[in-house]
Amino acid sequence: MKEVQITGSIVLYKNDYTIVEAAVNSFLSTNLNVFLFLIDNSPGRELETLAEIDPARIRYVFNNSNPGFGAAHNIAFEYSKQFNAAYHLVFNPDVYFGADVLEQLYYYMEAHRNTGQIMPRVLYPDGSLQYLCRKNPTFSNLFSRRFFPRQVRDLLAKRMGKYEYKDHDYLQPIYNVPFLSGCFMFLRTDVLKEAGGFDEHFFLYMEDADLTRRILQRSQTVYYPHTFIYHHYTKGSYTNLKLTWHHMRSAITYFNKWGWLNNKG
Repeated sequence: MKEVQITGSIVLYKNDYTIVEAAVNSFLSTNLNVFLFLIDNSPGRELETLAEIDPARIRYVFNNSNPGFGAAHNIAFEYSKQFNAAYHLVFNPDVYFGADVLEQLYYYMEAHRNTGQIMPRVLYPDGSLQYLCRKNPTFSNLFSRRFFPRQVRDLLAKRMGKYEYKDHDYLQPIYNVPFLSGCFMFLRTDVLKEAGGFDEHFFLYMEDADLTRRILQRSQTVYYPHTFIYHHYTKGSYTNLKLTWHHMRSAITYFNKWGWLNNKG
């Protein structure tokens, strides 16, 4: 087997097969040498047949439990060490992208050794932009986004715009972003190891904010808009009470760790 250049991981939980299939095929459609781990937190093995897409480049791992998003990706990190790949991609099952995306990110990282994490431009399936560069979360920002009525949120639009870097041109690179979305985290493996992977105190949500923040303590983070991916992005925690609870619990974990005041970045 040729030396693997990029390993990747998708965490599954009762996902739509067709949606995940598009994500898997996107990752495999490259001239680079890649290997993908599918970590399944579902109660059953219905998604195991995804491994049949390319058995030589996919390993399916059934957890028979749900340890959480970050913990499941950490399982993939451990398995991926056997390949000693320079890069690891964490991405969501509802992401898909063109055949040249991995190449562009790979060669950028090869040319910029001080960069530990990179995220491309992220679009909705209709082509509109997702604002997924963010400052470090603050309690007031998260609370106002989730619980203030729309009229109040509109009054705070300028402050929220700065939180999401809307005062920047999203068609230009942005360097040292404190919080890059966990939907697509292209990571330098050495930096990921040094950072220690995901903090498993976060079951779901905020683990990406925490990991990006720790990576930025060790290397540059970069928003790279010269290539792009598509992300369905359903914002489940805005409509599902159980997911809302997980989001609130993770926010408490985050602010207990990083501080409730003066948490700007």
